[in-house]
Amino acid sequence: MSHVIDQAVQARLIATVPRSRKVPARLRYDSGDPLAVQVVFPPVASLDGAEVVWTFARDLLTAGLREPSGRGDVHIWPCGPDNTMLEFHTADGLAMVQFQARDLRRFLMRSYGVVALGSEGRHLDIEGDLAALLREA
Repeated sequence: MSHVIDQAVQARLIATVPRSRKVPARLRYDSGDPLAVQVVFPPVASLDGAEVVWTFARDLLTAGLREPSGRGDVHIWPCGPDNTMLEFHTADGLAMVQFQARDLRRFLMRSYGVVALGSEGRHLDIEGDLAALLREA
């Protein structure tokens, strides 16, 4: 059975125009996908009025709390002693969002309580996922 952690947080969308602003967000971890985390922004936080979900490696979030990390669409780095920046790239541009590092650490600790760091492989259902993939083909 899958166990889900869903944690509400405040983030700051970094922008020059009109100005930076606080936005609600949710951090989500599902033991059914033990290697990934999600950052979910509700419709009020997006330009087009639609919910935005970013999924990336839990290890990336862990590393980004200590040092600049990431390639491709998601980059994470410490921003002073209290904050962490997440940068999301799309074909249309990028968004920089600042989180309190303590919120991200608390979320990660909760996720490690569900699936311990290094034990993610024991929570993968490779045979079930492969069977589902073959059924869809």
